[in-house]
Amino acid sequence: MENLLTPELEALRYIRYEAQDRIGYITLNRPDKRNALNADVVTELKQAFEFAENDENAKVIVLRAAGDVFCAGADLAYIQDLQGFGYTDNLEDSTHLMQLFHQIYTLKKVVIGQVQGHALAGGCGLAAICDLTFAVPEAKFGYTEVKIGFLPAIVSVFLVRKIGEARTKQLLLTGDVVPAQAALDMGLITFMVPKDELAETVKIYAQRLCRENSAQSMEVTKEMLARLPEMDLEEGLRYAAQRNAEARGSEDCRRGIAAFLSKEKIGW
Repeated sequence: MENLLTPELEALRYIRYEAQDRIGYITLNRPDKRNALNADVVTELKQAFEFAENDENAKVIVLRAAGDVFCAGADLAYIQDLQGFGYTDNLEDSTHLMQLFHQIYTLKKVVIGQVQGHALAGGCGLAAICDLTFAVPEAKFGYTEVKIGFLPAIVSVFLVRKIGEARTKQLLLTGDVVPAQAALDMGLITFMVPKDELAETVKIYAQRLCRENSAQSMEVTKEMLARLPEMDLEEGLRYAAQRNAEARGSEDCRRGIAAFLSKEKIGW
């Protein structure tokens, strides 16, 4: 059963949302502007992710885009507007984007990126912030902010965690745009898939997660992975042991173990 959208979601101009086969699809829908970001697009993405997180018809979320480009970063008109901002306005706007990245990173559901074209600057940030990212060989990735005197500040927090300091420095200090194979080798994306197979591959993968994995287990695992880097070894181990003990008493764990012991296949 597909979800009924709220009036707020139906009124979105730049983002589409739909749920099919237990997958919630959030689509950047501004192909004429290469799905570029501005404050309104960020606002609509936040609304869509909030809805998707609470949508009972969606167990896994896919972030995708219309057109040939996944996301080209900030749009030109938006960049021009920034010239008139003072520090307070800039901090508010920067916090707006930070909140979106944090929202995706800590979302209770797995977020899969479906990257059908180039992902640059903030668009590359969106691709990288997803839990798992599928991309086509033709896609290019890069953080070009240093080339215009800007900073890839917010994404740097997540990139260091994801691909390490050395790779992060390579990408952010050079501003180089790299092909999908290089992005895959760095760990920036997870899989590379032929363009004509991308949508179906992502769908099959997402459906497998829905069918084979406990939603609760994926949620808690994602939460743990977000929190562990801030802890030292002893604190991290204590935290992991606590979550392990809590999981053993959960209904999902009881169901899963019972099915395993009786050699039955559990349907999640």
